Amino acid sequence: MPIEALRTPDERFSFLPAFPYVPNYVDDLPGYEGLRMAWIDEGPADAETTFLCLHGEPTWSYLYRHMLKEFVDAGHRVVAPDLFGFGRSDKPVHDADYSIDFHRGSLLALIERLDLTGITLVCQDWGGLLGLTLPMDTGDRFTRLLVMNTAMPIGEVVSQGFLNWRTLAATAPEIPVAGLIASDTKGDFSPLDAIAYDAPFPDDRHKAGVRRFPQLVPVDPGMDGIDLFERARAFWSTEWTGESFMAIGMRDGVLGKDVMEDLRGMIKGCPEAMDVAEAGHFVQEYGGPIARAALTHFGLD
Repeated sequence: MPIEALRTPDERFSFLPAFPYVPNYVDDLPGYEGLRMAWIDEGPADAETTFLCLHGEPTWSYLYRHMLKEFVDAGHRVVAPDLFGFGRSDKPVHDADYSIDFHRGSLLALIERLDLTGITLVCQDWGGLLGLTLPMDTGDRFTRLLVMNTAMPIGEVVSQGFLNWRTLAATAPEIPVAGLIASDTKGDFSPLDAIAYDAPFPDDRHKAGVRRFPQLVPVDPGMDGIDLFERARAFWSTEWTGESFMAIGMRDGVLGKDVMEDLRGMIKGCPEAMDVAEAGHFVQEYGGPIARAALTHFGLD
């Protein structure tokens, strides 16, 4: 049975001076036929390195605008998809349609469709929860990791801040997306950024993913996803042979320093993290210096 979904009108994205990139679309990914996924694809198509930039909740690929430019200017390819429910991608309207397997499967299908190789995984928040489970099932497509505030929970509380956010998302009449992101920054947030972050959501019906994602994080015993994250933890601890770089938004009250240091201990060979003092949860809002530091660390600048 087809999934009922809404499509944000294109005119909502007609004024994005900080994000002038032309979107790409596909609506026939295996298992997702009829649902349109959007992604940004910049830089040389034949580049040896592809930065796969995965956003989280409640953002979209616009979050990577500062980092994307650095990667492309250094001569690399950048692929930045919008998860279903976010950005320019279609938005299933029923909460029950959102699951870890649903979104993970769509990313695996996109990677296969684009035949991406030489991938540097760039991830934060749900981009990390989903993204960190991909390399173990994609052969040798992934070679590097740039990870920011995220986690791989297996039935335990990651922080009180997350529990507070989960409750808010479940009970608030409507979540003010741009306001949420603006409150996380230290003033480097313009009215045009607010327009961009609100653009995907003309009304509350488009926000099923915004409401649902916090409820899916497996922080309670028995939740879906625990087995997957246990397998991912084992992969990163024992099988990962690529290079890694970690940046931490130090003002994050949800997935901050302590959570990220726990995660660093799970990633084989991950060096000491880059602490970004001014950044909160949405680390990519301060992503220019992070991207440049990562490029230097990887020898890709």
